[in-house]
Formats: sequence, structure tokens, C-alpha cells
Amino acid sequence: MSRRSLLLAAAGAAAGAALAPSRALAGAPAGALRVSSLDVGPLGPAGRVVMLPAGVQLVGLQTGGAGPLPARARVRLRSGLWGPWVSAAAAGHGPEQTAAGAARTGEPLWVGGGARELQLRSAEPLERARLRLVTAPRGEPFGIVPGRAGAAALRLAQPVLAAGAGQPPIIARAAWARATQLPRVAPEYGEVKMAFVHHTENPNGYTAGEVPAMLRAIYAFHRDVNGWNDIGYNFVVDLFGRVFEARAGGVDEPVVGAHAGGYNLESTGIAVLGSFSGTPISAAARSTLQRLLAWKLALHGAATQGRVQVRVNPAGAVYSKYPARARVSLPRIAGHRDADSTDCPGNTLYGELPRVRRAVASLTGRAVIAALALQPPPGVAPTPPAAGEPPPAARRRRPPRPARSRGC
Repeated sequence: MSRRSLLLAAAGAAAGAALAPSRALAGAPAGALRVSSLDVGPLGPAGRVVMLPAGVQLVGLQTGGAGPLPARARVRLRSGLWGPWVSAAAAGHGPEQTAAGAARTGEPLWVGGGARELQLRSAEPLERARLRLVTAPRGEPFGIVPGRAGAAALRLAQPVLAAGAGQPPIIARAAWARATQLPRVAPEYGEVKMAFVHHTENPNGYTAGEVPAMLRAIYAFHRDVNGWNDIGYNFVVDLFGRVFEARAGGVDEPVVGAHAGGYNLESTGIAVLGSFSGTPISAAARSTLQRLLAWKLALHGAATQGRVQVRVNPAGAVYSKYPARARVSLPRIAGHRDADSTDCPGNTLYGELPRVRRAVASLTGRAVIAALALQPPPGVAPTPPAAGEPPPAARRRRPPRPARSRGC
């Protein structure tokens, strides 16, 4: 029995009055984390400061209506200074089908464990805004999973397979996710024809020990606020050059994610943890990203260079820059904005992608296609093909048909 079978069976400070926290509405729990709501009220260019309850790790802005969410946010750091502004808007990450009438929900923003003030502003007036909060219980550590000796003790995912430039060390999902943080349904599988590069829009400056807690909080937001089946990305690369297995289903499998609506069935999604609209990623993150791309695409027989034609899934076309069912030519290594209506992965990281592609090409080298021909033993005449059947040299094995999936 294959591992896939086992998995399927198992299934600038703006003027504005500070808002005190309103009564939180309890949401669906995700392990030890709690999801709740905090009313903000009207929001506009003047901005507003919101006081956060104790223990909040991650926030996301949610409003009614349709269209883009023109909002930005920043947090007051432990030093007392305000951090940089980051986008609080939705960035086109999503499954292949969303619930009718769903609220507009922005990207989840990590605020750490000590932030008590969040500043919001919107380029356009928003009548009713609220925050969705992911809160850890009192005493919950923000670093590695309790019981682990340190980040170096985080175990690696299996199997380790030779492809491309070689598999980089990938920290297993179990190193950050607890036993209760499971997908809603069994993982689903499609194809890997290309890879999308994302950023998570979390403010930079996090510590290595915070990353597992950040992933748990993003998982809780994706699952219990957005209503997805699991965390959206297939892999996450942090600024320290570590790769984390994100969505469950196997690092070597073509797991359908919820990272690029309209294209999830034919791609893999790699997010760099942080915000890179005006800041470059670290050298360690870039090196790891390049090696991961070289390995993952080669593992699935996909070229690492050039372009590929993919079809916009009608179920996820709401996110796409192109109409439903359109045949779209995209780079094999694409920025999220190449396909969906978003600024992701940020102007700076997007500008680095040509350099990343060149590096991936140098890692993978020239593609080699091997052909095997079976010869009969000496003295045994080959069996002629049946009437109407092509000769053996012309036969090709049909590739597996991609799984039909909503991709959430």
C-alpha cells in the first residue's frame, strides 16, 4: 500500500482614537488556539488604533462587500516604536471554490505575543470592519513545540528523494502542528506543472523560535476563519533558510493547495515568510528557495525553465487575472501576481525572480531524457503488434489524470 493510500484512508501615526476590545465572539478552536472577532467599525484614510487583547498572535481584517480590500496595518513593537506598514488586503490566496457571500478577508498578520496596539488605515472608506484574532492561551509558548529541545531538534520530513539539485532538508509538519491541527479532509492530489512563489505579508523581524508558532497561527486562520481544509501553502521558507512542510499530504506528492485560486490543481505553492514589497529576502532564504524549486519541479518531471500552458479552473476564477477556462501561458517559476489579481509576492521579491530562475537553471543543469527498449532474449522472435496497434517504439504511457478537487 502506498503512502498516498494510507493518507487517503486516514483522512505614519494616523490620528484616531484607540479602540478598546469589544466582546470577542468565540470561533472554532484549532488545537490550543482560539479564533475570535473584534469589531473595529468604520475605517478610512485617517486610520484607527486598536487595542489588542492579551495573547493575540495573529490578526486579519474582515469586511463585507466585494472587490479589493485597500487596507494596511502596522503594530507597535516591544521597543515602543511602530513597525513598518504591511498590506492587510487579500492577496488572491484561496481554494478552487469559496462559499457564496463570503466576507472579504485580508491576509493574516503575525503580531507576536507582546503587541498590544495595531494601527489600521484604508485608502477607501470601509463602513464596517472587524478583526479576526488568533489567540494563544495564557502561558502558551510562542516558540518551538513544547517538549522539543530547540529548533535544531525539529525532525525532517520523509522520504528523501534524489531529483534536480537534491532534496533540501524539509522540516516535517509534525514539528510545528499538533495532533489536533489536521486537515478537514484527506489530502487531494493534482499535478505539478509549475511553482508559484508567494510572501505571507507577515512583518519581518521574527525570531527563528517563533516560526512554528507562526505556522500554527496561520493554519488556524486559514482553516477556521477562511474555512479552508488546511493551511494554504505547500511549503514555507523562513528568513533563516529553513523549509517547513506546510499543507499535509507528503512533500514528494502533488498535493493540491489553496495558494493560487484557479491554478491549485496544476501547481505547487512556496511562500517566503515575511513581507517583501520593499525589502529583499535574506541570502539564506533565497538559496533555500532556489534549491527547493529545483528539486520539487524536477521530482515531478516538470521543466524548471521556460513557460507552460495551464487552464484557469472555473471554480477558482474569481481570484484570476484571466477568465474561467482560459489557456494561460505562465513561467514555470511564477510570482503569484503573474496569474492572480494580487501584489504578491511583493515588488522586491517579484523583481528577484529572474535571478532565482537563473540560479535554479544552474542547479538543475541540462535536462536529459532517457528511453528504455526491452529486447527479447536471444533466439526469441519479437511479438508483432496487434492489428491497428502502433509499434512498440511509438507507444507512450498516458500520464495520470489530475484529481478533481476544490483545492481548499
